[in-house]
Amino acid sequence: MATRKKAAKKKASKKRPRKSGGPKGLSLKSVAPSFTVSDLQKSIAWYQDVLGCVVKERWESDGKLMGVELAAGDVIVMLSQDDWKKGRDRVKGEGFRLFCDTSQDVDRLADQIKARGGTLAEEPKDQEWGARTLGVEDPDGFKITIAKIKRRGR
Repeated sequence: MATRKKAAKKKASKKRPRKSGGPKGLSLKSVAPSFTVSDLQKSIAWYQDVLGCVVKERWESDGKLMGVELAAGDVIVMLSQDDWKKGRDRVKGEGFRLFCDTSQDVDRLADQIKARGGTLAEEPKDQEWGARTLGVEDPDGFKITIAKIKRRGR
């Protein structure tokens, strides 16, 4: 009988909230950034033709294209046309950088981007924190770093 009580106590203690550390923090499986762009068609062309993204969905209103969902592998990036309600002089891309992790060869990606007419904001380079990176900027100035992180044992 004492064994049963002990087991019951263990089960009950697992249900109690943790005293140290509090509740568990946020845990995400993915993130899908959405950029409001000045010229949707120009941005779609850049993401498709320069980076190699694929349009997965198109969003229209009254027959007019308002946005798209682009895929790059398992990652989604959304673009929407600015409606200019916040003014035409609104600065885009300031204080923001999208950091992307890839298993692809960064130097080869850089060569492909250049071959498709793109310009690199940062040439491929090794980072002291163990990654090889390159940088690009989209037509609205959104900065994107693409990195292949060198993981131990690989």
